[in-house]
Amino acid sequence: MDWNILPGGDLIQQGLLDLAVSAETVPSLLVSIGAPRLRSLGLAVGEVPYSDPEHRLYLLLAEEDSNSAHSRYNALIRRLVSFERCVS
Repeated sequence: MDWNILPGGDLIQQGLLDLAVSAETVPSLLVSIGAPRLRSLGLAVGEVPYSDPEHRLYLLLAEEDSNSAHSRYNALIRRLVSFERCVS
């Protein structure tokens, strides 16, 4: 399946790749947040090495730009939910 045609598919695909090499990135943290639901939808999500990925994602976004961290976090979560809905 070409995930790039789905909303957020690019982030999910990159997040799975990043998780496979234990890279803490925005996409890998997003996949970590959605891991239980993504697994239930049949995606092969490996072990999530991060505790509290929601907080870690927010902190990573705040490091890049603290003024927009909240809105960017919410936008990323919306993309994750959109992807999950398309796959289900």
